[in-house]
This record gives sequence, structure tokens and C-alpha cells, in this order.
Amino acid sequence: MFQNPICVALDTPDPALAAAMAGRLKGRVGMAKVGMELFNRAGRAGYEQVAAQGVPVFLDLKLHDIPNTVAQGLTSLMSLAPAPAIVNVHATGGPAMLEAAARAVDGKARLIAVTILTSLSDADIHAAGFDPAADTAQTAVKLAQLSKQSGLDGVVCSPHDIAAIKAACGADFMTVVPGVRPAGADVQDQKRIATPRTARADGADILVIGRPITQADDPAAAAAAITASMEG
Repeated sequence: MFQNPICVALDTPDPALAAAMAGRLKGRVGMAKVGMELFNRAGRAGYEQVAAQGVPVFLDLKLHDIPNTVAQGLTSLMSLAPAPAIVNVHATGGPAMLEAAARAVDGKARLIAVTILTSLSDADIHAAGFDPAADTAQTAVKLAQLSKQSGLDGVVCSPHDIAAIKAACGADFMTVVPGVRPAGADVQDQKRIATPRTARADGADILVIGRPITQADDPAAAAAAITASMEG
């Protein structure tokens, strides 16, 4: 689906720093993730500074609102130059919102939906009001199925949920997977994690990896080492 499955998370509010990192990693990663931290600070100009480095961008803003608001927001994002390769919404926005999002994007980017954040445990989702009879994996699969039925290209999911989502939604339904940590790396704020090799073996299409690359002494070498670890 993507020649290089590594998406480096540029989690900084500084567009110059993010752009420099994207440029430094070009050829070592397949994609760069621009999230709320950068976009909310620097907006369109910050995004375009990163995109100008020639690395495809996953614009990770996790839109979640009434259908019309989300659709209008995505229409605005599709006017970015260049347009992002991937954009996302929250699957819990429901079918009407997801369908409106798909119509707004209209194939200009891959549209994916967040299922259950990797920072959440079973107890966390139950406290938030999700079905107490279902665990994070079961809930993620249901949200993935809803996303596919609504016309989306894939989901963001935990490494632990990849195989079940692929079984329920098909091998071509894209899985974008955060919570990936090289062996021995600090878990930090993630609760449901896996190594890059395990995640890829389970069917992950894109691995979102931030600090193990961006905070390394040599980010390009760190990315290359992760790629080598997946190849055996």
C-alpha cells in the first residue's frame, strides 16, 4: 500500500523544526505526521512548510463534530497545497458524520477514522461510557466496521487490534498504527503497544513512530534501524 510504512510523528509546535526533521528524514520514512500541536500553532503555513520538504503528510487533526461542520472543515483542508496524503476523523462521530466526511474528501486523500486511542485501557473506555460488556479490541472492531460501511479507507488503531480489524474489514482496509515502540524503547504515555516487526507481521499498513526517531541522536539512523528490524 505504501512502499515505506514508517510515518514519523512531528509532534512539535515549531514549523521550522518540523520541516527540518521532515527534510532530514526524506528517503528514510514514507510519510510525516502533522498533528494538532503544530497545526493549531502555525496553521496552513506551518503545514505547507513541512509538505514542501517532499514527504507525504498525514494530517492528524481527528475531526469530530456535527456532519456539516466536519465536512466543511475537510473541504478546507483539501485546499492545502499540496493536499495531505491522509486525513482523519473520529469514528465515534457516527455514520452520518463519517459519510459526510467521505463525500467532502471525495478521494482527494485517504480518509481514516480513529477507533480507540492507544492511551486508553478497558477501564478508561468504560468510564467514558462505552459498552461495559465490550473491551477495547471489540469496540475498535465495531468502529472499524462502521467506518468501512461509511465509505472510509481505513482506521487508526492499536497494534493489538490490527489482526481482528483486518479479519472483519478485509486486507485492503488500511490500518494506521500508533503505539509502536522499538524493543527497549520507553513506553511513555502509551498503554497498548507493539514492536514495529510485530505490528507489521500482524498486518499494519502504516506505523506512526515519533520520539524513538525524532529524539534520537541520529534520527535518520534510528529510522533506518527500525526499517532493518522489520526486515529480520
